[in-house]
Amino acid sequence: MDAARLAKDTPKSLKTRARILDCAMRLFAEIGYHAATNPVIADAAGLTRGAMLYHFPTREALVEAGVAHVQAARSALFRAAADSIPAGADVTEHAIDSYWDLLQSEPFLAFAELEAAGRTDPAIQALLAPAQAEFDRAQAGDHFLKILHAGAGPRFQASRDLARFMLEGLARTTLTYDGEGRRERLLMLIKRATHMLNRKGDIQDLWPD
Repeated sequence: MDAARLAKDTPKSLKTRARILDCAMRLFAEIGYHAATNPVIADAAGLTRGAMLYHFPTREALVEAGVAHVQAARSALFRAAADSIPAGADVTEHAIDSYWDLLQSEPFLAFAELEAAGRTDPAIQALLAPAQAEFDRAQAGDHFLKILHAGAGPRFQASRDLARFMLEGLARTTLTYDGEGRRERLLMLIKRATHMLNRKGDIQDLWPD
């Protein structure tokens, strides 16, 4: 939908559009991109086929708006996490725990589903690329720097990348046995490795005695 059309929409119409996008995000997270078809999303939003077509006449139009909607929700959650460090908290551990929690949230799960679909769909990947770049540079860069209290330079960038990508990989992995124990040990190792790279505290070894 073009900007001129959006500008002419009534508050009621804009509210309906937002409801559709909220339902799309929820269903992408819950049942996956391919199962969350436009008719399924319309039904979840309580809309007729005609009303859905008014707002999103094609799948491409819905996905384009959906990517922007999901990205905005991810960014808002990330900013909130960066601004809510408790007094006296270990900032590294808080950052890692916060991002781990975010990865289980609806916007992050929905974006992961879109990324999975984009792996084999160039059109979806093209829509995702700007959001991925924005999150990588503006969100996961500046905000992760803030919540980790890391400095500048390759070592600190590696610290942020290590924590971020190990957490993202762990979030998408199925642990078929002793899931809770293995997950907790890996989270502990991510925190210790990040401390060591940031040279915060007196941690010298990855594995505690």
